[in-house]
Amino acid sequence: MTASVFDDSVFINCPFDQAYSEILRAVLFTTISLGLRPRIALERSDSGEPRISKILQLIGESKYAIHDLSRLRAEAAGEFYRLNMAFELGLDVGCRRFGTQSLTGKRCLILEAKQYDYQAALSDLAGSDIAAHDNQPQRAMVEVRNWLAMQCRPRAPGAGLLWDAFNAFTAWHRRALKRRGFSDEDQLRPHVPELINSMMVWTRRLSRSAIMRAQRARACQSLARRPSTSRISAMRPSPISVAPA
Repeated sequence: MTASVFDDSVFINCPFDQAYSEILRAVLFTTISLGLRPRIALERSDSGEPRISKILQLIGESKYAIHDLSRLRAEAAGEFYRLNMAFELGLDVGCRRFGTQSLTGKRCLILEAKQYDYQAALSDLAGSDIAAHDNQPQRAMVEVRNWLAMQCRPRAPGAGLLWDAFNAFTAWHRRALKRRGFSDEDQLRPHVPELINSMMVWTRRLSRSAIMRAQRARACQSLARRPSTSRISAMRPSPISVAPA
């Protein structure tokens, strides 16, 4: 593995349930749009490969990591806590603390649904900087974008532009899947390797024109919400002031 691959890789440790899928899409899209490579357990499937071995490899090959702990809480009486995400966070922190010299520069972002909820299950994280997304894909995108901009992408586009791009991609991707015979139900359970590949293709080939269309649509919507007099004023050229002779 080269240094550039390590420096551009982001390990994503998150839930894989259907309710989380839109947040996962937003996190993946943000990572790819900033020119980084998402690494995730679902990127490959081999029944002969122990899952823990794959996780350890992905963590060791990624300078950055995003750990979402928003599904730690059991949802019904008698259910157990979901500890996979917390376990993988521990592996990542341990890799940074006890690994080789090259791994001491690893960095991670911890996400939660509500601020400070994690402390009920992981009090050892008290005092850590943890971001909350309130189970909203757009909020998750903002937090991930801001963190990556701070770490390695200081010229990252604004979160508003990324959100417009994400919505444009989503519309394009749904049309593409429809043409390939995917049902609406199929689209609710994205095949992550194909999704990542589609995002990479779209950001390379189609994003600029689609983003421009999205921006124009947003401007038109904003104009349409203004009072009619404001719209007229906004469309009318400013009068030219002529000083008296």
